Amino acid sequence: MLVDSFDYVIVGAGSAGCVLANRLSSTGKTVCVLEAGPEDKSPLIHIPMGIIGLIREGCHNWGYNTEPEAHLNNRRLYWPRGKTLGGSSSINAMVYIRGTPADYNQWEAQGNKGWGWNDLFPIFKALENNERAANSWHGQGGELNVADVRSINPLATRFVNAAAEVGLPINDDFNGETQTGLGYYQVTQKEGMRFSSAKAFLTPVKQRSNLTILTETHVKRIVIESKRAVGVEVISKGQSRIIHAHSEVLLCGGAVNSPQLLLLSGIGPRTELEKLGIPVIHDLAGVGKNLQDHLDITVMIRDKSKQSVGISLFALPRVFVDVFRFIFQRRGLLTSNIAESGGFIQMSDDPEGRPNIQLHFLPTFLRDHGRKLTMGHGCTIHLCQLRPKSRGEIRLSSTDPLAAPQILANYLSHPDDLSVLVEGFKRARQIFKTKSFAEVNDGEVFPGEQVRSDEQIIAFIKENAETIYHPVGTCKMGHDDMAVVNDQLCVHGIASLRIADASIMPTLVSGNTNAPCMVIAEKCFRMMGLS
Repeated sequence: MLVDSFDYVIVGAGSAGCVLANRLSSTGKTVCVLEAGPEDKSPLIHIPMGIIGLIREGCHNWGYNTEPEAHLNNRRLYWPRGKTLGGSSSINAMVYIRGTPADYNQWEAQGNKGWGWNDLFPIFKALENNERAANSWHGQGGELNVADVRSINPLATRFVNAAAEVGLPINDDFNGETQTGLGYYQVTQKEGMRFSSAKAFLTPVKQRSNLTILTETHVKRIVIESKRAVGVEVISKGQSRIIHAHSEVLLCGGAVNSPQLLLLSGIGPRTELEKLGIPVIHDLAGVGKNLQDHLDITVMIRDKSKQSVGISLFALPRVFVDVFRFIFQRRGLLTSNIAESGGFIQMSDDPEGRPNIQLHFLPTFLRDHGRKLTMGHGCTIHLCQLRPKSRGEIRLSSTDPLAAPQILANYLSHPDDLSVLVEGFKRARQIFKTKSFAEVNDGEVFPGEQVRSDEQIIAFIKENAETIYHPVGTCKMGHDDMAVVNDQLCVHGIASLRIADASIMPTLVSGNTNAPCMVIAEKCFRMMGLS
């Protein structure tokens, strides 16, 4: 078996792993980054509209499915997750959202010192290069480029203009003083191209002599000696090898893969490990537990203006024009993230005044994550509940490290989650019935006007709700019996092992999780005392 040695080994080159690779290699220490997927060379990754192809199963996407969901008519839900340099930041909709100050103050209130808003807000600003300009809410000069969408669809503007008609303000900055209202999203793009975590943090430093990046390399287990992580065992091109870490191993695999790897390595609930015949290295009850995700439901109308992105003979000439616009100007349809506008609504009382529904407006039909094509022209409003009370878990399906884990999201197991979704669904319908949409609305096609009562809406949700791609919490940070890492992100009971990704979030943030994952990684590096 081949053996290599480095000071630091990073498992996963996703949103967080790329930040850590950049920072750790800047210290002169030797760093090895391991990524199960291929390099990020596909044009689909870099052309924003390529998300339509990336969201399907493929070599850049783990393409997971949940176990049958008891409260969603026993359906298996599709969970796309990034499997390439940049991780999910290379296949997502590029929406740049931080969440609210109260989200992070809640983490700190649970005993996680240094994780409040006042600690993390300066990091958000430091990482950011916002093209609008630096101000009290935004930074310039950071590696992560944040921009306005270059070519806004007229229907996205109709959505924003509907705000006053439904009693909401127009919000020109969801990362500013407040989240509430309807407006345009900013995106992680530069010059009309996707700007993933890999593009921001990894690509510029690839040539560092002390940085080794291994793609298509799957980690089988963490090598642990006397309760200390000393490396990892990997398989690459059918060959196993040990990669030693003189200082630390850092897991950045995300809410699915990080707990999976801990369990495969004998770190987790004793009863679950013994059931699979895995030797228990450390009995840690919270590994894989506390899973949270934003459950999403959609409302769709037909667009009689045909300004939407659709499949029709009418759309073909525009597609050809937009191809040339993209090639020569980096503008037009291909620069769109599809979810150009959206918003946040407060549906119930929150002690901190936080919204609890997020909207993503799409000037197109979107069914089953875009895997089911729908002819014609239409518009879709996605709505998700931001702070679910339901909790799920990640388990091993077998001892095979190449096998997908079991995902038990346990959506809607708490009744409060369902009631918020019902009210949010009604508000989305109201938006489509405003005067702003009167000229283009040719009738609701999904679920259709026949779905009226709360009972019918609930039945519709249970049959059609899907993930909006924000799983977190499965290696939560804290100091209680179910915590997996402490507030230094060190795994309880195992030396020289840290986790820095969405899995450490004790609770979900109010919005998209990509930017917070990068901040978690930067915070991790700063706590290591190497800068």
